[in-house]
Amino acid sequence: MTDDKRATDLAIDCQHLTHRYGDVTAVEDLTLQVRAGETVGLLGPNGAGKTTVVRVLTTLTPAQQGRVLIFGMDSRRRTMDIRHNIGYVPQQLSIESALTGRQNVELFARLYDVPPKQRRARVDDALNAMQLLDVADVPAGTFSGGMVRRLELAQALVNQPSLLLLDEPTVGLDPIARESVWNQVRGMQREFGMTVLLTTHYMEEADVLCDRVALMDHGKLQVVGSPAELKRQIATGDREATLDDVFRHYAGAGLAEDSSATGFRAVRQARRTARRVG
Repeated sequence: MTDDKRATDLAIDCQHLTHRYGDVTAVEDLTLQVRAGETVGLLGPNGAGKTTVVRVLTTLTPAQQGRVLIFGMDSRRRTMDIRHNIGYVPQQLSIESALTGRQNVELFARLYDVPPKQRRARVDDALNAMQLLDVADVPAGTFSGGMVRRLELAQALVNQPSLLLLDEPTVGLDPIARESVWNQVRGMQREFGMTVLLTTHYMEEADVLCDRVALMDHGKLQVVGSPAELKRQIATGDREATLDDVFRHYAGAGLAEDSSATGFRAVRQARRTARRVG
C-alpha cells in the first residue's frame, strides 16, 4: 500500500472533469468522490459519458480539464503507480480465444509487472477466485459467455487491485451467469476490501449491488445517492419508486433523443458487443 493510499479514505476524487472529442463534450464539469471500500454504480443512457469517465479513471485517456486523484495519486503525474493499483474490465472482449485461461491471466500478470516469483501463485489465486482453476488449461475460445467474463475478472484481479473498474461487466449474459459473476466480485470485495466502480444498464443489478449510484446524462452528473435515497426522493403517493423510475426521471429527455441516428448506432454497437460476449 502506498503512502498516498494510507493518507486518504477516497479511492476516487474527481474534480471538475471535462473531456471533449472535437466539438462534442463527452463529460462536462464532473465532480465525483468514491470512498475506499464502496461499490458505486455509474448509470446513464448510451452516450452519457460513462465510458469516457472510466477511461480517464484508468489513465487510458488523459484528463483534459479538471483533476483526477486515485488514492491521492494525480492521474497526470502518477499514471504507472495508479495502473498498478487498479483492475479494469472493459466493455469489449479482452481475452485471446486461442490461449488457455491460464495463459490469458499470465499475460495480464506480465502486463501488470507482477514479480516473476509471485506470478504463478497470483495467476492460480485469480483463477481459483473466479472458479476457473479446473478449466485453466482449456482454450478460452471454448468458454461460455459467463466463463469469459469471469476470466476477464481474473485478469483484472491478478495484480490484487485496490480499485476495480467494470464497464458493462455483464452485458449479454443470462441471469444465472450474471449472478455468478457478481457473487465472485462480492466475495473478492469482502475478502480484500476492494473499491468497485461499475457501469451498467441493469437497474436491478445496481439496486442490489451498489452502496451509491451516480446518474449521468449528456455528459453531466445529474444526481448521486444511495438507491434507497434516490427512490424515496421521487416516490409519489403510496407508490414505491424503482431505480428504473429514477433513471427515467433524470435521463428521460436523453432517452427520447436516442431515437436519432446517433442513438441507433449506439444501440447497434451495444448489441454487437452483447453478441460477442454471449
